[in-house]
Amino acid sequence: MKRQGILSLLVILAIAIIAGCSSSGGNDGKLVIGIDDKFAPMGFRDDNNEIVGFDIDYAKAAAEKMGKEVTFLPIDWSAKESELNSGRIDMIWNGYTITDERKEKVLFTKPYLENSQVVVVLADSALSALKDLAGKEVGLQSLSSAADALDANPIKAELKGVSEFTDNVLALTDLKSGRLDGVVIDEVVARYYIAKEPDTYKLMDESLAPEQYGIGIKKGNEDLLTELQKALDALSSDGTAAEISTKWFGENKVLN
Repeated sequence: MKRQGILSLLVILAIAIIAGCSSSGGNDGKLVIGIDDKFAPMGFRDDNNEIVGFDIDYAKAAAEKMGKEVTFLPIDWSAKESELNSGRIDMIWNGYTITDERKEKVLFTKPYLENSQVVVVLADSALSALKDLAGKEVGLQSLSSAADALDANPIKAELKGVSEFTDNVLALTDLKSGRLDGVVIDEVVARYYIAKEPDTYKLMDESLAPEQYGIGIKKGNEDLLTELQKALDALSSDGTAAEISTKWFGENKVLN
């Protein structure tokens, strides 16, 4: 084969590989959902390394209503919108907070869960109010709504420093080891880890900011958004959403 022919074949193969790795916006009956696989109890790996969680069960149930196959793809959470816009994933669905800034980048479903940003400290810590963090070192997940909430609070200017981590587990590990005085984190995540280790962690009395979770879809894909929202509404109507919520939270926390 001539060199030009070989080069042409390599280009065709490269295009085929890229196409095979990209999502199709759900048009082929498949959905690729981008997640942070260390975000318990929303989406995380269990002791068998299986991806589980509230959002995982909720997404599977919605996909079943839509008649689609679902695949969960762990992504770099700091690049989540880029992953979506590149077509590598069809949805961002893992405790994804709705903000005005994010609304400019993606389409959102209706909110499905209430949350807030809180501060976790060690169980024997004397810190209780946000003002107590003055001169202290705190940690959080980089490019998360925790960072946004802290940036918007006056206490940020009084901190000794802010350490950013790729995930909440690493931040909590540094808190446990004494390298941090507190961790800004989603309340649903904080309560999960406090329930597992009540003698290690506790919540400060004050929270930073209330928020709501939604599912993010690429702009321009209104048809997929409409189809997904219809499935979510059906899950609320038939009681499936309440069952999934009770399994993970002990009560029905899903917004109707």
